[in-house]
Amino acid sequence: MAVINRIAGFAEDMAGWRRHLHAHPELGLACHETARFVAERLREFGITQIEEGIAESGLVAVIEGRGEGPTIGLRADMDALPIQEKTGAEHASKTPGAMHACGHDGHTAMLLGAAKYLAETRNFRGRVALIFQPAEEGPGGARLMVEAGILERYDIGEVFALHTLPGEAEGSFHTCPGPILAAVDSFHIDITGQGGHGAFPHETRDPVVAAAGMVQAIQSILSRNIHARDTLVLSVTQIHTGSAENIVPETAYVGGTIRSFDPGARQTAIARLEELVAGQAASYGVSARLRIEEGYPATVNDAERAGFAAEVAGEVAAGGQVRSDRPPEMGAEDFSFMLQARPGAFLFLGQGEGAGLHHPGFDFNDAVAPVGASFFARLVERAQPAG
Repeated sequence: MAVINRIAGFAEDMAGWRRHLHAHPELGLACHETARFVAERLREFGITQIEEGIAESGLVAVIEGRGEGPTIGLRADMDALPIQEKTGAEHASKTPGAMHACGHDGHTAMLLGAAKYLAETRNFRGRVALIFQPAEEGPGGARLMVEAGILERYDIGEVFALHTLPGEAEGSFHTCPGPILAAVDSFHIDITGQGGHGAFPHETRDPVVAAAGMVQAIQSILSRNIHARDTLVLSVTQIHTGSAENIVPETAYVGGTIRSFDPGARQTAIARLEELVAGQAASYGVSARLRIEEGYPATVNDAERAGFAAEVAGEVAAGGQVRSDRPPEMGAEDFSFMLQARPGAFLFLGQGEGAGLHHPGFDFNDAVAPVGASFFARLVERAQPAG
């Protein structure tokens, strides 16, 4: 079996939905017009149980199957990124400074395609909960929807999600058991010294030198405090200070990111960061405040569900291309909050060559939408067969 014939039959509809969404991107939690568009399509499909306004603009729609059974959750993210688009496409963003550079327009279109098919056939028992969430790119719409009680309210027993992946073969699937994406935390260091004239540094307490010392010391955390078998990234990505070449500034700022899979390694990195910042501040005679901004936890697939999802993917993947042992990556995903609360799996869907994610030239490949929609549909029919 490959792409479901009925879904292939409305591939142009999915492309049209996707391009409309691409042309009208919305950021963060404010995905109101996107959610309205989604709800209109769902009602056209005959789906009437729709709860809107969750986490500001998220929604959950339920399709009833044939007879009693469990509820499976399928998730798509709806938000865009604050990037000026440079694709030159006819359906390019009409909103200055915002574009769908991560394929969420495609994710939404694929779940709508699966919804149309499942609402027509209902060849499954129990229920399907279609989860359309805002703010995957921040501040974490999945967390807010979980906190809003959707998993309990709709008795969702397991959850699944897809994410497009440029650079991998068109229509191929990629997943793994256990961690697939990293936890992410941000660190912020605010340094305060004593400014003065650049010609008289002995009369100052220079925060620039202190910042440089901290950046150098931070490099030792990964090489000397984290076990070689533990995967962790600690990157300094920002240094801001100064206003003129003859002024020693009063303050400096250093910021960066921590990516990890193991909670113990994460805690070790944070503890050493605290010690090094305090020690370096003391050695340079400045004061420093470290702030840790906790982000998304690691995205961890349930091994059994990941194996099952890979099996289903093999039925619809182009040429049967499925990799079920993809190495974990250091990117992060707020679907992790749903996987913390319920077993399930996160998979990548290859979309062929082209610009990478979060690039102003990125555009979702509409050719893979029927593949993703077929995967969602077959997943439901295989997980909850009608009998």
